[in-house]
Amino acid sequence: MESLYSISPSTLTFPSRRRCPNDAVAVLRSSSCSPVASQERKRSVSTMVSAKPITKPKPTTITTETIETTTKKKVLVPIGHGTEEMEAVILVDVLRRAGAHVVLASVEPEVEVEASSGTRLVADASISTCLDQDFDLIALPGGMPGSARLRDCEILRKITSKQAEEKRLYGAICAAPAVTLLPWGLLKRKQTTCHPAFMDKLPRFWAVKSNIQVSGELTTSRGPGTAFVFALSLVEQLFGETVAKEVGEWLLLPVDDGHRRKEEFNTVEWSVDRNPQVLIPVANGSEEIEVVTVVDILRRAKVDVIVASVEKSLQIVASQDTKIVADKSINNAAESIYDLIILPVRKGGAVGAERLHKSKVLKRLLKEQESAGRIYGAMCSSPVFLQKQGLIKDKRATAHPSVISKLTNQIVDGAGVVIDGKLITSRGLATVTDFALAIVSKLYGHARARSVAEGLVFEYPRN
Repeated sequence: MESLYSISPSTLTFPSRRRCPNDAVAVLRSSSCSPVASQERKRSVSTMVSAKPITKPKPTTITTETIETTTKKKVLVPIGHGTEEMEAVILVDVLRRAGAHVVLASVEPEVEVEASSGTRLVADASISTCLDQDFDLIALPGGMPGSARLRDCEILRKITSKQAEEKRLYGAICAAPAVTLLPWGLLKRKQTTCHPAFMDKLPRFWAVKSNIQVSGELTTSRGPGTAFVFALSLVEQLFGETVAKEVGEWLLLPVDDGHRRKEEFNTVEWSVDRNPQVLIPVANGSEEIEVVTVVDILRRAKVDVIVASVEKSLQIVASQDTKIVADKSINNAAESIYDLIILPVRKGGAVGAERLHKSKVLKRLLKEQESAGRIYGAMCSSPVFLQKQGLIKDKRATAHPSVISKLTNQIVDGAGVVIDGKLITSRGLATVTDFALAIVSKLYGHARARSVAEGLVFEYPRN
């Protein structure tokens, strides 16, 4: 049964909406002839992004006034070995931006978890400490074998079953609806979606091919490429439209405003005679969405990625308090040569930017990268740092709206991603999926990038 409600994760357009006077969240009622569909309600996230081009948002995620008018909500996000890192991190990041108290809990004996593409995340707590707690929302990321690890956790099953029995919000994305919730009996009489690879596991009459599906207290979604829309739908259900819209605008979610997602100038081949080697330096305060998204997508494309810490320890605390363990220190990483160096950064360029940009080792690596004619790139506010180092002279670039005016070279403000020769820049945050796929396309060709995008359930151009 096809849903009449579907959301593209890359260009968000929405159907008309009706407001229920007794519900803080806008809903869309299906016009399907199915008697089941007539009972289903689908909450709309149509006001999460503006219909107009988003130009310089205020340098705050949520205004003080907004936070003061919202009730602090408690959210559980469980993870295990093999959890999909983009989904987990985007959920945590977006919900924390909205003002929720999010507990990232490990279902493993240890709190450090190795996610599906090799990113090492450190949970806030063990799932056993959550057994006697009440949550306003439980949101399950997917991934394999992560979804199976969640399914096999008896404590998590009890917590989530209680959540459903008490009619509090719960949700799952990717493989988790079919692999985790279905065996627990938590999809009964619920229209549900999941990753295309697992759709045949769902009860046929209740399976819906849409990017997001809200069925009572249950919200389900399809994959990493729909994780932003999934997270924002949960924000809207917890806090209402106003908060969801503000978070969506700050995340720089692409809107159908006529601007291109990518612009390329001075086209050259990014050919390498080996499996590409990529360095991503990180620091306390680095933006976790940017780090994890680029690492995940490049590793899916079979790129060798090294995450290097410029801190004294390998573990860093990212901008929304997600703890990430790097592969190496920057000093050890500097012993190798990389085909591409990518700078992520904290939103607005504060703590994470300063720590990255003060690293003498990193400055040396970047100058050597440019002088050797190798590829380098930057996201969010980091293009400003490249400019200070003289590394984007006479090149076109973009950056986060809050800092783009600081660029003195040729600015390309409309596109989310800009490539000029062997320099690639991005506005950051939600545009980073396009950024990472553009790198895959340049290194391996459009077909490889499209294949990776399909696995993400991310809408990507055919040509």
